[in-house]
Amino acid sequence: MAFEYELFKTKPEVPELDDGWWASVLADEDAYLALDEEVQTADKFLQVPQAKEEKCSNKDWEAIREIFERDEIISLKVHASNRGGLLVHGENIQGFVPVSHLVDMASCTNENARHQKLADYIGCTLQLKIIECEPEMERVVLSERAALAGEGRRKYLFESLKSGDVVSGLVTNITDFGAFIDLGGVEGLVHVSEISWGRVRHPEDLLKIGQPVSAMVLQVSEENVRVALSLKRLCPNPWEKLPEKYTIGDEVPATVTVIKRFGVFARLEEGVEGLIHISSLNLEGDHQDLNRLFHTGQTIHVRIFHIDSGRRRLGLGLVEME
Repeated sequence: MAFEYELFKTKPEVPELDDGWWASVLADEDAYLALDEEVQTADKFLQVPQAKEEKCSNKDWEAIREIFERDEIISLKVHASNRGGLLVHGENIQGFVPVSHLVDMASCTNENARHQKLADYIGCTLQLKIIECEPEMERVVLSERAALAGEGRRKYLFESLKSGDVVSGLVTNITDFGAFIDLGGVEGLVHVSEISWGRVRHPEDLLKIGQPVSAMVLQVSEENVRVALSLKRLCPNPWEKLPEKYTIGDEVPATVTVIKRFGVFARLEEGVEGLIHISSLNLEGDHQDLNRLFHTGQTIHVRIFHIDSGRRRLGLGLVEME
């Protein structure tokens, strides 16, 4: 299935993404992989396969590169599986298909059922596209999902997409550092910082695999096969209107969101949180343990001490607790 995209009549402001933005994404990916190297095997965008069997002894890298650049669909046979996906091969080509790029695996969440379903693929022939080709790392990553869009779709998208466009697609994978959206031949990344104006504990709290979403294109890099997306920039930034809605000294209800050693964060409205610093509470003895006084979701009343909408900082003081 291919997903069409359309433009806003008035485009939201698009931030300038430099190499530092992508560096932060990659840093998050490294942290994600470090959690469990055996489990997180080549499962998405830019991740290096960890298992030895995922490396390929391909013979004709020039031909493989041409298939990749022409965005062709090829037929390969499955000859093995592991927890991360399938190992496939054909004449002069071997590669890895991550589980998140298999069409029928999206609804398979049970670990035992997933293992059996992957094993059932062995001996089957799949229609695939090469989505990553790195001869220096002896790595070929393929996708069954991308093949659904037809040949040449990736090239068309990279030539057509630009910053500020609004695209539609399906969530294909969710990690600690963000979510991947299938745009019909190309996958885009919504970094966790671009999911919501509010606090995001984990992307899966707000997104589900297979969920249709709309997102704004932040940056397109055909050379690196990267599309950066944002969900939150399709919604108004609540901090921009904050000085119009609140003034210093206002007393308003709030909801406790996070409890730290140095204070308590409380949400005034979706996307707007402020800090009640422990120094403003005048606590003594055991009461200095804020977990004894507060709990997540608790309704409190606060006084606004400081507003800095540009830096998205809000200083609060406690008036009373419910």
